[in-house]
Amino acid sequence: MKFKELNIDPKLLEAISYMGFEEATPIQEQVIPIILNNKDLIACAQTGTGKTAAFVLPILNKLIGKKGNSIDTLIIVPTRELAMQIDQQIQGFSYFVDAGSIAVYGGGDGRDWEQQKETLTHGTDIIIATPGKLLSHLKMGYVNFSTLKHLVLDEADRMLDMGFIDDLQTIFSYLPEKRQNLMFSATMAPEIRKLARKTLHEPEEISLSLSKPAEGVDQKAYIMYEEQKPKMLKYLLSQRKEYDSILIFTSTKSKINDIVRNLNQSGFSAKGISSNLEQDQREAVLDEFRAKNLRILVATDVMSRGIDIKEINMVINHEVPFEAEDYVHRVGRTARVNAKGEAITLVTPRDLFRLQNIEKLTVTDIPKPLSPAEIGPVPDWNAPQPSGDRSRPGGNRSKPNGNRSKPSGNSSKSGESHEKPKRKFYKKRDPKK
Repeated sequence: MKFKELNIDPKLLEAISYMGFEEATPIQEQVIPIILNNKDLIACAQTGTGKTAAFVLPILNKLIGKKGNSIDTLIIVPTRELAMQIDQQIQGFSYFVDAGSIAVYGGGDGRDWEQQKETLTHGTDIIIATPGKLLSHLKMGYVNFSTLKHLVLDEADRMLDMGFIDDLQTIFSYLPEKRQNLMFSATMAPEIRKLARKTLHEPEEISLSLSKPAEGVDQKAYIMYEEQKPKMLKYLLSQRKEYDSILIFTSTKSKINDIVRNLNQSGFSAKGISSNLEQDQREAVLDEFRAKNLRILVATDVMSRGIDIKEINMVINHEVPFEAEDYVHRVGRTARVNAKGEAITLVTPRDLFRLQNIEKLTVTDIPKPLSPAEIGPVPDWNAPQPSGDRSRPGGNRSKPNGNRSKPSGNSSKSGESHEKPKRKFYKKRDPKK
């Protein structure tokens, strides 16, 4: 379906066309009419399906002709990167529309706080905010939400994971009861439905491609030992010299510097990004990567939902993520909006049960080619898994046995069976948010 069939104002259509979009994605096709009809909504859609435009466009459409600077829309997100991303998209789509917005998040200096305070005091059409920083402003008493008409909770599952539930409930107490509520989540866990029941009023419900990577992603998994990963990265990057945008995910901030150092020593242009960097440093690295002046970016899971960069050729999981849902978000950084991409996961014996959880969640048998001979002897996919702590790094590791037999296919049926680890909802949150 084309955007012009969705009852969108010509001014917005001009901006959409200017940005190079003609066809609406499935989530946009279904969500936009619901929002325009002022219905509450809960939508489950994977990363990269165009869900940000799905709620931004109809809200901007409603703002056309609005007078004054009163606050119309509040968009709450889990991370500062996502807040900045949505703010940038609003600026693009509203190029021919008189609508203002501001991203409110932590990690800046006193000037950022004053700018946020100034805008929140005098009002603007759309506020995109992380829960903790918004709550800090609310407690100062100068934010007026009496005119609010739209509340958007983006990546609600991530906010619950990060322990923001209490902050969200407090923020809701500042909002008028009569408003349109829109909730977006990549998963539909029981906790999400519980929050929806408390927040939404007779919502429409849409679920698209629940917890599955985009069809354009070429997925592969290679088994190896931890010490073989630097050689494997060197091999993969050397074999794909035509790729100019590669994102490597690691599960811990402490590994970023080691990975970047090894890559640089091997002659690859790479930099790392994590919450350890100051905000201006993070933005500078992201801008360099976005402009294709930096070929390889190494990041933690905070980036899996916090950046919107087109044409990422390949995502590499340096470790299998702890939560199966995080795999979907990592892989969702490539093959965005019907494009093609490659996703490769490096698997050690102690990570096999996590890979099985991913295959179960995504209902996918991830291909498992032979690891290249260049990295040395590797374990067998069907070998018994090592004992020890399997839920976090540090468990026992078996020694190389030289077995390079071809995998039998479905790894979820090989080795020992393991109970799926329970999803954790952390009570603590990043104080910078």
